[in-house]
Amino acid sequence: MTTTPPTAAVILAGGRGTRMGGVDKPGLIVHGRRLLDIALSATAHLDAVVVVGPHRPELAAHITQTQESPAGAGPVEAIWAGLAATRLPENAVVVVLASDLPYVEAGSVDALIAATSTDNPVTCAVDENNRTQFLFSAWTLRELRQRLAALRRSSGLENQPMKALATEPFSTLRVAGTTDCDTPADIDRARSHPRLTIEQARIVITNALTPLTPHRADLADSLGATLAQPLVALGDLPRSDVSAMDGYAVSGDGPWRVRTEIRIAGADGQLDLREGEAIRIATGAHLPAGATSVIRDEYLSVDAPSRTLRRLPDAPHRNDARPRGEDWGTGFTIAPTGTAVTPAVISAAASGEVFDALVRGPVRARVVVTGDEIRRTGPLREGQTRDSVGGILPYLLERNGARCVSNSHLRDTADSFERVLADATEQDLLVVIGATGGGAADEMRSALDRLGARTIVGRVASRPGGSQITAVLPSGRVVLGLPGNPYAAVTTLLTMLPTVVAALTGSETPPPLLGIIENAAAVSSDAVRLLPVTQSTDGRWRADPSVRTAHLAGLIGRSAFALVPAHAQDGALAEVVVLPR
Repeated sequence: MTTTPPTAAVILAGGRGTRMGGVDKPGLIVHGRRLLDIALSATAHLDAVVVVGPHRPELAAHITQTQESPAGAGPVEAIWAGLAATRLPENAVVVVLASDLPYVEAGSVDALIAATSTDNPVTCAVDENNRTQFLFSAWTLRELRQRLAALRRSSGLENQPMKALATEPFSTLRVAGTTDCDTPADIDRARSHPRLTIEQARIVITNALTPLTPHRADLADSLGATLAQPLVALGDLPRSDVSAMDGYAVSGDGPWRVRTEIRIAGADGQLDLREGEAIRIATGAHLPAGATSVIRDEYLSVDAPSRTLRRLPDAPHRNDARPRGEDWGTGFTIAPTGTAVTPAVISAAASGEVFDALVRGPVRARVVVTGDEIRRTGPLREGQTRDSVGGILPYLLERNGARCVSNSHLRDTADSFERVLADATEQDLLVVIGATGGGAADEMRSALDRLGARTIVGRVASRPGGSQITAVLPSGRVVLGLPGNPYAAVTTLLTMLPTVVAALTGSETPPPLLGIIENAAAVSSDAVRLLPVTQSTDGRWRADPSVRTAHLAGLIGRSAFALVPAHAQDGALAEVVVLPR
């Protein structure tokens, strides 16, 4: 039986970009993310991650940090320091990754790991220009340690190039995302790289956000939260032997003498049946002592004068009783950790005598609608626009597992964003509508920068929704910035919010609903388009390309919108997002 080896990453984040004027290269921003964050995102799914370089207090606690000695002693010394800082199983596969790869993704990391084994102990990535990238490579731990030890004995590790370590034999693998950044021109090219796809943005969000701290709460008040520990039944179900049908509880094989008592659900007191006796019983009533079975009415005949009960000749012999614990016994796991708290979970928990649980969430959200031109109430003045989305956002949030605790309007001033973002201490998520485009009046991006926020999604290749932002404030609060146009705001929210909520509550997002877009070629472009769709009688969907973004009229009478892929052909599969009713 083949087992998957443990995996780890040693991320080199200590070098200064000498050809960039000595800047902190891992801290350079490309499309809203530091180069270091890109490397962390690509390796977040591995069993262990070590960052070698200057201490960075903002990194998550589970990431091991260390520094080569002396600082700046080169990549080989840094790898030695990284291995020394963590304990790894002997059969581990270690990915060595420089934090200057702006396009690296988890899929490329996994491909290198899959190609590495005891028979093939070193695999180096090959980039798009056919260059071997020694600082993006996978090693068996045994091989890496042996080569480091040999080099240390013979020549020392300080200021050694990677070629001194990655000597023959090694194998190579062409994978995506291996182009590095060594010069300002490289960074400029990386910053002009196409925006994240929606799928990439979701992955980044999932990997970058830290789940909320668990707390104990009443399940009835926790819709939208996620179980932080298994939900375990505190009682048997049913709690005693009960009747599953209206009929008779009988003792023995029959015929039976019918007693005058009637057993109803919830009845108090003990009742004993002797051999040959029967008693009328209702669905849900607990069985009297001595009952051997329950027979439903349609299988029986009663002779009234003699009060004799007999089974009909052609009736099946079956017992319509539910024994104690038939559904589950005390200690049964009703729902595992990570399950979303839904009405079904609350109901099942009550059946198991469980009324509170350790949960994450629900996510507490604050809605902020921005813009001097926006007016919520009262008559419009010249140049003003009615707020047509702020009022419906709480409903849309709730349908996606978030609870709106504040809903306000914000003027476009230089310091207003800093104030509202800095005051976000009672919420887990700020949903900001407008001011994401980076125009003259759009202060949100610069306010996030001034507050030291970490932008994890800066822009997305979609229409609408390209200017969306997902950022994390120093306090840990998450900011989801949506475009200002109503259609763009709503469709972007419904596309990205489930991923944000899942990441914060520690649950998994369900797989997307897919549909066939019959006219995809006519409506697609060079980026994903979020378009209203109508379902045909054959189950296919037809997209409407004429939707206007200034209002939601295009969603009236529609049950969903679709994420039509770029350059799609007719009949293409696309994600279909069902609109809340």
